[in-house]
Formats: sequence, C-alpha cells, structure tokens
Amino acid sequence: MTGMLYDAIIIGGGVIGSAIARELARFEGNFCLIEKNEDVCTGTSKANSAIVHAGFDAKNGTLMAEMNVKGNEMMGEVAKELDIPFKRNGAFVLCFDKKDLGSLQELYERGINNGVKDLQILTREEALKLEPNLSDLVVAALYAPTSGIICPFALTIGLAENAADNGVEFKFNTPANKIEKTDFGYRIYSDNEVLETKAIVNAAGVYADEIHNMVCEDKLKIVPRKGEYILCDKKVGNICERTLFQLPTKLGKGILVSPTVHGNLILGPTATDIEDKEGIDTTKEGLDSVIEKASLSVKSVPVRSAITSFSGLRAHINHDFILAESADNFFDATGIESPGLSSAPAIGIHIADMVSKKLALNKKDNFNPIRKGIIHASELSNEERAALIEKEPAYGQIICRCEMISEGEILSAIHRTLGATTLDGIKRRTRAGMGRCQAGFCSPKVMEILSRELNLPLDEIKKNGSESKLAVGKSNKGI
Repeated sequence: MTGMLYDAIIIGGGVIGSAIARELARFEGNFCLIEKNEDVCTGTSKANSAIVHAGFDAKNGTLMAEMNVKGNEMMGEVAKELDIPFKRNGAFVLCFDKKDLGSLQELYERGINNGVKDLQILTREEALKLEPNLSDLVVAALYAPTSGIICPFALTIGLAENAADNGVEFKFNTPANKIEKTDFGYRIYSDNEVLETKAIVNAAGVYADEIHNMVCEDKLKIVPRKGEYILCDKKVGNICERTLFQLPTKLGKGILVSPTVHGNLILGPTATDIEDKEGIDTTKEGLDSVIEKASLSVKSVPVRSAITSFSGLRAHINHDFILAESADNFFDATGIESPGLSSAPAIGIHIADMVSKKLALNKKDNFNPIRKGIIHASELSNEERAALIEKEPAYGQIICRCEMISEGEILSAIHRTLGATTLDGIKRRTRAGMGRCQAGFCSPKVMEILSRELNLPLDEIKKNGSESKLAVGKSNKGI
C-alpha cells in the first residue's frame, strides 16, 4: 500500500485524461494520473488529424456537439495559457455533386443549431477564390471559419505539465490491472503497487471499456477504429490554406486534406474497425485509398512529397460521448472519438465539475494556468537567438537539421516537468526526428544526449516505452 488516499485517480494519460487532470488541479485535494505507458500522449492522442473541429458535424443535442463547440471556443485561450501553437485556419466541406446540395444545407443547419458561428455555403466560384487548388469536381462548399489546426502532442503535454506543476501526481508504467470497491472508494492494483482513492476517472481511450467493466454492472464494448494517414513535406504545405473535408456520401465519409500547424500537409484518415487495440500498422490498401480520395479534393495530390505514413485508433462506441458517473464515485470519459481532441478542454471542465461536486472539493486560490513551452531557437530573431546562445551555448548546437532543433531544446525536453525519457518523448516535445529524413540523421545524437543526461547506458535508451531498444550491443573492433 502507498499509505496515500487520493481524492481522485485519473486512468489514462492522453489528451482527455490530461485535460481532466489540469481542471481537477484547480481544486484542493490529492490527485493522481496513472498511465500504463512511459509518457503522456502515447495512445490515441498521438495519432490523429490534429484538427480543432468547428462543431457542425455532431448531431444536435448530443454531448459530442456541446463539448465540441465549447472546446473550440476555449482553444485559443488554452493555447495561449499553455504556450502551444494553434491557428484558426478555417475548413471547407466539399460537395462534388449538385444532387448532394441538400445534404450540404442539412450540415449547415445542424451546425447553426449546434451554435457554430459564421458558417456559410459557398458556390464553386466563391470557394475557388479562397482555395485555388480545389479539384474540378467541386461544385460547392460549406465554410466554417472557426475550425482550426493544433499540435496534439503539444496540447496533451502542455495540459499534463500544467497539471503536474499545480500538484497533480503522475505515475507512468502503471497499468490498472484490477479495481476493487472498498469502504472508502476504490483500490487499484498495478504491477508494483496498490493505489487507494475515493474516486476514479476513466479516461483510458480504447481501453476504457475494460476499465469500466471492472467496476460497472452494465458492460461496454469499444471498437478500435483505425485511421491511416500520409504526412507530406513542408514544401507542399501550401496546397491549401484551410482544412478540406469531403461531404459524406453513400461512398463513405471521405478523407481530409489539411495543412498542419507546423507547415506540413496531412492526408487521411481511413476508417476500419479492428479488434487489436494496438493495431497501428499501415497497409498498402489503406494508403492507396487515402491518395485516391484526396484527389477528389485537390487537383494534384503530392504523393512524391510524402515523408511518412502512420495510423491511429479511435475509441468507437457507436453513440454519443459517455461523460457520466457510471458507478458510485466512478466517472467515465469514454467513447471519446473524433471530435475528442477539439472537445478536450470542455470535457476536462465537465468531468472535473462532476467530481468536485460529488466530493465537495473547494477551489484553490493559487492555481496557475500559465505554462511556458520549450524555446525553439529557430523561431527567434537573429538578435534573440544570439543572446540565447551566449547565455546557453547548447542552443547553438543543431541536432536535428530537418527541423533545426538544437541541443538546448532537447535538454529542456528532458529536464522540464514530466521530462522525456525516450526518442519518441523527445520527438513529441521538440519535433526532433519529424522532418524529411524522419530521424535518420539525428537519432544517434539524441540517444547520446539521453544517455548522458539520464545516466543510462546507450543500449538502455529506447524509441518508446516498450522493448524498442535501438542499440543492442557493441560491434567488434575494426568492423
């Protein structure tokens, strides 16, 4: 036993769990977030479209619609407080057949009823003035100026760091293997310890059904819905300024073409229901489908500029978000698929309010919402960068040439709150390894820095928290 009785333990270190942790940190109490992997943002939150949806797609009257619109409205202020990149670039929903104009109008009306601001339906000519590279197939578009793009890594890590700085304890490599009800609340059995808490918040992504089913009589079944993506080089990031969705038809929902907040171009996702909750492989069929469908939206899909492909899983549960006290002092934030990233700030408030009212928690007087991100030397003026290097010379040593990431940024990622311990942890905090060569050149140097700063042998440095070691021994001399 730990001896500590927590007021609430959050299970899951994705964007939803981290948002809830930050909002609970506004209250007096002992809070802990447990995550089965080595870091935050290692599951669903690490691989998605990075879109802050406007809120026109969700059905009227659902929690999904309410949380999406509220989360969208909050995102600008949240990004400012957490010092992360966010841009309201706007979005189009493209219509390819005049017979479907009625469906486009329905989507417009649904958005208006959800409270989405400034929606417009554009003719082909009006749309082309804003997006000249639209394909010849486009006949009209729904325009949502409030849609945005964000970095899901930065949002999740920023929320988690701010929560930790405000007193929330984080425990990594701590799976919830078993949960039992007690007189005081719940007991959670992990690999190497037992944790006791008055309340549990279930934010375990695609595993949230397993956590729910340990406690609740009514059983849930989450289906992992795999989405495959293609990421293109920054040199083609200006093909479109806005996110280009496709109007759902009898052929499916289509895919998006969108700039990213860092200047790349992203295409995808597919939508395939699978059984494997770790099934994040990509397939030729899936990626071919992404390319084929993207060609409906833009004139020339820049396939030759692809630098990587990846896939992510959505926690599909076939109905609305579940944000509820599903058992006594057991709170679900489950079935959070798209638009979960957009909804995260609002879900954080919603669940924290439920927990705080049930436990009669008082608000803190000293909560600090401000978190300072990692300084990116390449974004500074020449004068600012020179002054920074004079003060801290490590910022003058470039480690990742593709993204111009310095040793100073990598050191900051390691030594700050909830610091990185793996190559993927460094990548998500700094973008080292996310450029054109996809870590081909910088990985050895990043490994050396991690080894030195964490005082670990080089062959103990991992890509992520699994058995993903990159150095497995020493070669023979002379070879």
